[in-house]
Amino acid sequence: MKTARFLDPAGSIRTGEWNGNSVEFGNQRFDLEDVSLLPPTNPSKIICIGLNYANHAKETDSDIPERPLLFFKTPNTLAGHRDTITLPESKDRVDFEGELGVVIGEQCRNVSIEDAEKVIAGYTCVNDLSNRDDQRIEQNWVRGKSFDNSAPIGPVLATPEHLPDGATVETRLNGEVQQSSSIDDLIFDIPELIAEITELISLEAGDIIATGTPEGVGPISGGDVVEVEIEGIGTLKNDYRASKFSGDETHDFVPNQ
Repeated sequence: MKTARFLDPAGSIRTGEWNGNSVEFGNQRFDLEDVSLLPPTNPSKIICIGLNYANHAKETDSDIPERPLLFFKTPNTLAGHRDTITLPESKDRVDFEGELGVVIGEQCRNVSIEDAEKVIAGYTCVNDLSNRDDQRIEQNWVRGKSFDNSAPIGPVLATPEHLPDGATVETRLNGEVQQSSSIDDLIFDIPELIAEITELISLEAGDIIATGTPEGVGPISGGDVVEVEIEGIGTLKNDYRASKFSGDETHDFVPNQ
């Protein structure tokens, strides 16, 4: 099953079955154009994995890590499918990073590699937006990774049977392919990541593990459209606009849905 969270025409938050061009809840069918899509899960935290594709490590002149590199994105980073995202002002470079997101289905700790699949609710698409200006000069990457709306996710939560072995991960910028790889190329696979994280950190139902990005990351400018497509899940699409903040002006605000 694939499910989506959305605001129905009355403004109520619903979770319904995704049917491509519509979503169903309570024996009602809603056309996607008539609802506001929300992130398909409401995580307490997003745990991201750095340098989990060898070719991405190479393009950043980094060594392949000996253990998973972990960092957080906080709840303020959430954005949904079709949201228009305002880029942070006064930053020279904000990059897209298409990734597979693992959605956790239950509170868990000390999960073994063998039991990891039991705690997975499903999968989604993630775009780990990265403010390189601050990331380059920070050790903990708070400004670089956790600025508002820097984690678009969606469009759906797809239960595990939808994700094929070797699923492809593709990111397009204005229709042109920039990233194309497979989850077979992950340095640390999903069970290893769950076991490593839960050795020290409890995961809650709805939390997301962003499994890392392939080579080909690149900058976003105002007016760009970025699509992250993962085989078996679907396509996360967002428009981007430049901030209009200048002097005493107030800058555009996009609600965090």
